[in-house]
Order: sequence, then C-alpha cells, then structure tokens
Amino acid sequence: MKTKNRMTLDDFKDKHYGEKGTSKRDELEEGYENFKLGTLIHEARLEKGMTQAELAEKVGTTKSYISKIENNVKEVRLSTLQKIVQLGLGGHLDLSIRL
Repeated sequence: MKTKNRMTLDDFKDKHYGEKGTSKRDELEEGYENFKLGTLIHEARLEKGMTQAELAEKVGTTKSYISKIENNVKEVRLSTLQKIVQLGLGGHLDLSIRL
C-alpha cells in the first residue's frame, strides 16, 4: 500500500508564496500575525463575557474599531493594544522578539 506524501505548512508556503525573506512570503506572514492578534483579542473578550461595545467603552474607542481589529480589517497600534489588554480586559501584555 502506498503512503501519500504529506506537505508541511512551511513546504506549502514555500511553494505558493516563496521562501522566507521574499516580499510575497513576508506579506503573508505579516497578515497572519495581524489575524492572530485579532483572534486573540476576540477570544479574550469572549472569555471575559464582554461585548465589543463594552470593551470599546472601557478602552475609550468605538465598537466599530474593536470589530475591525478582531476581523483583521484594521491594524492596531501598540499603545491601543496595551489599552485593550490592560484597561479593557484587565490583563497584561507580554511581547517578545525572536531573532
């Protein structure tokens, strides 16, 4: 019985978007990070049992802006992200840099 060759996610990205360091691949990776950030905010908000409007009020912004961040329509500034996490969600933001 033959086994099918399986492609890893990195293999797929290499094939369809180029290797790391190419503009098309970098664009993909950046888009994923923004998507991931919006998803993390969305999940944390739901875990706290808050609506977008409630989170927006605590942060001093609009429901529309929170929605755009969560749905990867708008990029969030670091200062705003800190407000969302600390003031809105009562959490702590940890950042790291990997080289």
